[in-house]
Amino acid sequence: MADESAMSALRAFIEERDWAQFHSAENLAKSIAIEAGELLEEFQWSPEFDPDRVRLELADVLTYCYELADLLGIDPETIILEKLEITRAKYPTETSRGRSTKYDRL
Repeated sequence: MADESAMSALRAFIEERDWAQFHSAENLAKSIAIEAGELLEEFQWSPEFDPDRVRLELADVLTYCYELADLLGIDPETIILEKLEITRAKYPTETSRGRSTKYDRL
């Protein structure tokens, strides 16, 4: 299993359980939002958090994101890099370094 990619392991897990029938794009998008809410809940009342619980919730978010990308025939790494290029153009280092100002106000 050490050599198995996360995507391959995820596909096998879903196939073994016949869960693909429940994983429409709509359902996966909803699941991403739900799991993101559970991740946020770990920080709800305090900046202190349980790293193990955060790790598990983050894994849930990423799992559904990977599933949705796979269903849509999209390579997650490719779209992350493409979006990074778009964001890099919006936030040039010269004007955005150390600032959280939105790009249209830089």
